[in-house]
Parts: sequence; structure tokens; C-alpha cells
Amino acid sequence: MMSLIHFHRLQFFRILYTSICDNNRQYSTFSISGASLLVYQLFMYPSIIKVLGPIKSSQIAAVLCIPILFAYPYMTYLSGPGLSIVLNIASVIKNNLGVTIITGTFILQNNAVPQNQRGAANGLAMTGMSFFKAVAPAGAGIVFSWAQKRQHAFFFPGDQMVFFLLNIIELLGLVLTFRPFLAVPEQYERN
Repeated sequence: MMSLIHFHRLQFFRILYTSICDNNRQYSTFSISGASLLVYQLFMYPSIIKVLGPIKSSQIAAVLCIPILFAYPYMTYLSGPGLSIVLNIASVIKNNLGVTIITGTFILQNNAVPQNQRGAANGLAMTGMSFFKAVAPAGAGIVFSWAQKRQHAFFFPGDQMVFFLLNIIELLGLVLTFRPFLAVPEQYERN
């Protein structure tokens, strides 16, 4: 059950992040990120998952996502090719870490139920994912407009508050991968 909740939180975060961060990107960033995702998923991810397992790799990826999200508001101080290069690098890293978390969550979700119940579990997960994909853009709009009203606030002004909230959601996902929240069947306990 917790792997389903973690999966739904992850999908909500992904759509929220996409709604906020990807609105102003150029198409070259999308193509570079897409190509890196293909290479990462085909060649790098299988060896990472063999060494670390789905839980540890998801935890490490979540920890690495937090500083990247923290750096996004400060990228606005760059301009020209420097901004494009830094944005491409951050996008590639963030997307590859996101794929690590999503794929690890899929593995956990399928390992959490017996084989004869995987169809029902995946159907429930997809239903919840669809719900959060529908709700997240509205949530992103609310958060973004609220942040625009507080551009001169003392505590996390403007866009910094948006990324602070994204970091809180990422931290919640990290916490949900630890022992009291995430129950793993005994045969998968070693990873």
C-alpha cells in the first residue's frame, strides 16, 4: 500500500514540477533530456539497480534531487549560453534521477503483491496516477500565483517558495521509502 502512496506522490510531484519548470524551456532542452533518458534507461540504470536495488537507488536519487531543485531559482542570475548549458545539465540530471525513482517505485509496487494480484495493483496505481496528473496542474497554478504575490517576502520570496515546496514534497517521498512506512516482502529484503 505504501508503494502505491509513494507512486502517487511521485506522479503528483512530477506533474507539479513539469507545470512549474518546463513552461519556459526551449525545445533543445527537451531533446537533450530525452536522449539522455534513453541512454540512461538502456545502459546505466540496469547496472545501478543490480548494485543498489530499487529502494537504495530511489533514496539516493531523492537525496540528489533536493539540491538540484534548490538551485533552480538561482539559475535566473545567469544569461545567454551559460543559462542554457546549466539548465540543460540540471534538466538531464533531474530527469535521470526522476526515472530512477519512478522505475524503482514500479519495481517495489510489483514486488509488494503476489503475481496474481499485479494487474489489480497496477490498475489501482494507474488510476491514482491519473487523478494526481489531473490535480497537479491546478495545484501548480495555485502555488505559482501565490508565489508571484509574495515577491518581496522575507522568508523564501517568490520562486524560492515554489522550489522550497517542491523540496518538501521530494523530502516526503524520501521519508516514505524508509522502514516504518515502506514494507518490503522478505524475499526482496536484501535490496
